Amino acid sequence: MVFSGLPFLFIFLPLTLAAYFLVPLKFKKVVLIIASIIFYAWGEPVYVLLMLLSIAVNFGMALFAYQKKLPLVIAIVYDLAMLVVFKYAGLFISTISGLTGMYIPELQLSLPIGISFYTFQAMSYVIDVYRGDVKAAKNPIDFGAYLAMFPQLIAGPIVRYKTIEEELKNPAISFENFSTGISRFVVGLGKKVLIANSIGRVWTQISQVGRDDLSMATAWIGIAAFTLQIYFDFSGYSDMAIGMGRMLGFSFLENFDHPYESKSITEFWRRWHMSLGTWFREYVYYPLGGSKRGRGRQLFNIFIVWMLTGFWHGASWNFLLWGIYYAVLLFLEKLWLLDKLKKAPKPVSALYTLFFVALGWAIFSWQDIRDVSGFFASMAGFGGRGVVDSSAFYFIRSYVILLVTAAVGATTVPRRIWERITQNAALPTVVFEAAVCVLSAAYLVSDTYNPFLYFRF
Repeated sequence: MVFSGLPFLFIFLPLTLAAYFLVPLKFKKVVLIIASIIFYAWGEPVYVLLMLLSIAVNFGMALFAYQKKLPLVIAIVYDLAMLVVFKYAGLFISTISGLTGMYIPELQLSLPIGISFYTFQAMSYVIDVYRGDVKAAKNPIDFGAYLAMFPQLIAGPIVRYKTIEEELKNPAISFENFSTGISRFVVGLGKKVLIANSIGRVWTQISQVGRDDLSMATAWIGIAAFTLQIYFDFSGYSDMAIGMGRMLGFSFLENFDHPYESKSITEFWRRWHMSLGTWFREYVYYPLGGSKRGRGRQLFNIFIVWMLTGFWHGASWNFLLWGIYYAVLLFLEKLWLLDKLKKAPKPVSALYTLFFVALGWAIFSWQDIRDVSGFFASMAGFGGRGVVDSSAFYFIRSYVILLVTAAVGATTVPRRIWERITQNAALPTVVFEAAVCVLSAAYLVSDTYNPFLYFRF
């Protein structure tokens, strides 16, 4: 089940909200857990037990983890083992078989949806208990509601327990929070359904063309479309998650801050998927020593973080390459380029950032390394169709308005214009949100194209 699906929008969410607000306070977390299990079981009934086992193991180990390494190690080993077995075992087996010629039977395990997200949340909780940043939950219902909460269960943002610890005991339920949550949810729904899905069609069409049949112009149109699709897809989903959390009385931290307005790669990664960046900074980079042990050690720490960040995104070698690619860019900025970018005209630093981010998405989008190299060849003009061809003109004629609209929509410009026009009046906002809801519903009813890119993580 996805947030942008009709069953969720018109059946699951209304029934869940009704049950949640009708029951007394002491039963709200029970409703939340039951709803979350149903939500997860809708698409992954077999792996509900895996999620419940994760709740049990991490809750139990955290009870004894304060300044004690053994329960901490047990919990972390268990969490990482689940990731390795269910997410990476197939990659390791196929790689070893390919390199050695040995026949090793594959495990034939499907990837549990959202395992990377809820596993990282579980690990952060036990580590925070060990450090003394939070006290271990005494009630398994509290921890179960935290880990299994359906708004952020399968695609984030990655929420730390201490962020919502007090709200688990006493959710901040109010009309203001509920209305704010609806507004945020509707914005996310529009981003996902009206923009990401529409522009995703461009990338889908171009990505299905053989590498020898791509011109340089068509390849760049394709990666521009993917660059916009993945932003509106993931940030829209995060907006919906944050909005639903607010409706239920929980304040999740922001996950995106208009990253395509960044003036450096360093800034970009402070504004893109911020909860993941915070996780790696708090639980990997700082424990390794951060920047406190000299420049050489800092660069090594960055390299380790970005290898892990790349690998977190998926079980194929292109993601590891993607992580190393960003590690190299961040090395260059740390060593000398960042100061120059700060002094450069803003359009120059902005174009630099967008260029290298787009190249990064080209690595990210293809799981086969041969496809990555072939697509880069097309982007450089070495494909079978040269620099420009009739396909490029077709995509420009057909989608230029959509591409430009999405590009502008990825910035803060629309929000500033809207605030200036409406002066924060309620009526225009309500009319706008109603229109987004109607158009999104019409789109979903009339079309079956509704992918979500981050489900595979």
